[in-house]
Amino acid sequence: MFYTRGHPPFLMAAFRRIFLLVAGAVRRAGEATRTREKPRPKFAMSVSKWILRAVLLLLVIQIVPYGRDHPNPPVTGQPPWDSNATRETFASVCGDCHSNETDWPWYSNVAPVSWLVTHDVLDGRKHFNVSEWGRPRQDADEAVEVVRTEEMPLWFYLPLHPEARLSPTQRARFLEGLSKTFPEGES
Repeated sequence: MFYTRGHPPFLMAAFRRIFLLVAGAVRRAGEATRTREKPRPKFAMSVSKWILRAVLLLLVIQIVPYGRDHPNPPVTGQPPWDSNATRETFASVCGDCHSNETDWPWYSNVAPVSWLVTHDVLDGRKHFNVSEWGRPRQDADEAVEVVRTEEMPLWFYLPLHPEARLSPTQRARFLEGLSKTFPEGES
């Protein structure tokens, strides 16, 4: 029997085959770890695409002209306020939507928020506007009731306008002043 380097040929063939298998596996594993990147999950790609789409949409809607023209018509009349305190409280709590002396914040220039702010101000002025006192269809008799039931100011107005938040004592004084300024039955 012929031995190569002291080992039988079948054993040499088996060792060679095992060596090549192990060496190939190690080489492939090394290449895979060097060149292979973890695939991005589909969820991450879809989220980034949606964020990009939302940003593009926000940029495009800035072209729509509605909401950036902030009209503050002239004051043509004022109600007979019972005191300066009531007038000042009304101006800080209600005046942005119910007078022609609206203080337009920076975010009222950015769509779509500008659309909502403009709509709310114009709607508030239509129902009750102390800067056009004497015009028909003033809902003055409802003013006391909506403040008493805390329907006004609207819930989404308060976080951005902390000065409109009244303590119970301030609310009671304000309600008393509104009752004297806008007696029930008069509009």
